[in-house]
Order: sequence, then C-alpha cells, then structure tokens
Amino acid sequence: MEMDSLPNGNSAAASPPQNPTPAAAGGMTPFPKLTQLTEALKLEHQFLRVPFEHYKKTIRTDHRAVEKEITSVISNVADVSDSENFSKDDAVNHLTSLVSRLQGLKRKLEEGSRTEHLQAQKCRARLNHLESADAENLAEWNNTRVKRILVDYMLRMSYYETAEKLAESSNIQDLVDIEVFQEAKKVIDALQNKEVAPALAWCSDNKSRLKKSKSKFEFQLRLQEFIELVRGENNLRAITYARKYLAPWGATHMKELQRVMATLAFKSNTECTTYKALFEPKQWDFLVDQFKQEFCKLYGMTLEPLLNIYLQAGLSALNTPYCYEDDCTKEDPLSQESFRKLASPLPYSKQHHSKLVCYITKELMDTENPPQVLPNGYVYSTKALEEMAKKNNGKITCPRTGLVCNYSDLVKAYIS
Repeated sequence: MEMDSLPNGNSAAASPPQNPTPAAAGGMTPFPKLTQLTEALKLEHQFLRVPFEHYKKTIRTDHRAVEKEITSVISNVADVSDSENFSKDDAVNHLTSLVSRLQGLKRKLEEGSRTEHLQAQKCRARLNHLESADAENLAEWNNTRVKRILVDYMLRMSYYETAEKLAESSNIQDLVDIEVFQEAKKVIDALQNKEVAPALAWCSDNKSRLKKSKSKFEFQLRLQEFIELVRGENNLRAITYARKYLAPWGATHMKELQRVMATLAFKSNTECTTYKALFEPKQWDFLVDQFKQEFCKLYGMTLEPLLNIYLQAGLSALNTPYCYEDDCTKEDPLSQESFRKLASPLPYSKQHHSKLVCYITKELMDTENPPQVLPNGYVYSTKALEEMAKKNNGKITCPRTGLVCNYSDLVKAYIS
C-alpha cells in the first residue's frame, strides 16, 4: 500500500488489519459465522477422532481376549476327547473348569460391551453437539467450545482434578477426553517415579499401531531399563537383558545399541560426556515427553494443546510491526504488554493487501470512501469527516488530538 501526502508515518489512525464490516466492504457479503466455525473446527479433528479411536481400541482388546480364550478352550476340549487317560469324573471336572472359564469370559465381555456402549454414546453426543451449532445459539455454543479447549489444556498440563470439576460443572463430560487422559496419567506417573513396567504394558497393548507408525518408544524404554541395571552394577543381568530385549532392535538401531552397551565399561560415574548423559535424570523427563507425543499420535490428537494453537493463530493474524510502535492504537490487543510478550516469537501476519479502517466509524476506507488527511497528519474516512462537518458548520475536530480545522483544509489521500 502506498499513500500520498501522509507525513511522519502517523497517518494511519486505524486499527490493525481486520475483516471489513458489510458497510465497509461496499455491499460484499462477509463469510457466514457458521462457515467460519466450520473452518475453525478443522483444528479440532481430535474432537471426534479421540472417542472413535478409544472405541476401536476397546473392540480390538475384547476381540483379542475372545480369540485367546476360545482357542484355549477348544484346544483343551480336544485334548480331553483324544486322551485315554481321563476318567469320566476327571473329564467332567475338566470340562466344568472350562465352563467356568467361559463364564468368566462372558462377564468380561459384558463389561466390555458396557464400555463400548458408553464410548459409542460419547461419539453420538459429539456429533449432536456439532449439529446443534446454528446462528441462534452460536454464542452459547462457542462458550461450550472454550470450556472444552480449557479442559483439554488442563488435562495435558496434568491438572486432572480441576479439569474434571470444570467438565462436571459445565455438564460437558461427553465432550471431553478425561478417561483417555487418565489412562495416560498412570504411565506418566510411573515414568516420573522411574518405573517402566506400565509404559511397556501400554506398548504391548498398542504394539501393532506403534509398529505401523515406526515408533521407537519401546526401544527407548528398554534402553533405559538396561541403563538402570548398569547403574546398579548388575552387569550380568544387564548383558542377559540386552540379549533378550535389545538384540532384536540391532538391525535398525545398531549405533544406539553400541553406545549404550559401552556403558558396561564406562560405568555410571564416568566423566565422559557421551556416556555421562545416558545416566542423567533428565532421560526420564525425555521418556515422559516421548510418551505424550506417542499417546497423542495414537489417538489422533494435536501435539500442542488446542489453547496454544488458537492463541498462536489469533496472535499471528494480529501481529504486525505497527503493533510494537508507541502510537499503536489502544484498540489493538497487541498494544498490551502481556499480549506482545506472547506474540513476540510468532511470525508477522502476511497481508497481501493492507486495509485502512476509519478510527471514527470503524468502516473500511477505499475508493468509494477515501481517506482524508488532517493538518496534524491523522487520517479518517471521507464519510466520517463529511458528517462531522455538516454538524459543526464545516469544522472538523480530530478525536485523537483535539485539533480543530476547516473541512477545506483536508487533503485527500490516494491508495495504490
């Protein structure tokens, strides 16, 4: 944008670039609110995907349990029928135990069915929530959405009790993923206590999914277990452990294996930087971070909390060099130091075409409503200044500095 006759760079008595109002856009219809809502929800694919993935996981777990138990029972029945060493009473007792086993499987499947029903209900509740968004209740709908985003942030930051209370008080339990994050909490707590068993169990439950995504998380857990054995000077156990759990990874992670195996010679009190780092406590923090990433990928969640994403998107859209100047309008959120601090690492908004918005009417200044420059260098729209002149016998008063001048003293500015 170029403007003629604008002195000292103080001419833009305008707020940062923003969407024009219908009047300012010269009759153009703005995007409907529901269209904007649809665009925003593209960031929240996890809203539907997380309960669906949880639902599928429960079904897979129950299916594996059925296959395992049924296969075992059929095998035992075949053994009884083929064996000649079983007496009638022994066969009856054996079959009775198999019946009890099947009854236990039935109870387990009934419990799984209830869980699946609740998860399907949660998927339906979220679909209904999306379908309920319309122009009449959009404010209420957005308020619920903000609460969902806050609950998501609290869960990711480990504020579980606070998240539960907010969800309960707002009656949005079916719209948030508290149960899923409670599953993660058990693993995170264990890793923070330097225990890998729950994390390894989680890897076993999700083995096929992790293998498909080429995850290294289980390998990293195994490395850490080996390091702890070396730290405790259990070298023989460490070697046995390496042969059983680390050797299968040799084809793809040989360099890391060689580095870790060298700790048997360097010991935990080594001053060699390369190996000393493997014994540092921050390795456990790394495992916690790695688990959180794998967990989010598994359920299709964003790696960053939704609150961070929305704040960054909003601040980036507002972030321009003008925001950091001393004469930045107070209506600009980035005129506040707290917002500036949050926006400072973010890129500037990419504006292909700048827009000038009148400080008085908040309408867009364009060729039909051109900007006019006062003698003090401030710029306002022709429409606003004409109305002011009509009411004050041709006099114009600058609303920002109080300068009074005649309408004839104004200079028209040109936008190119």
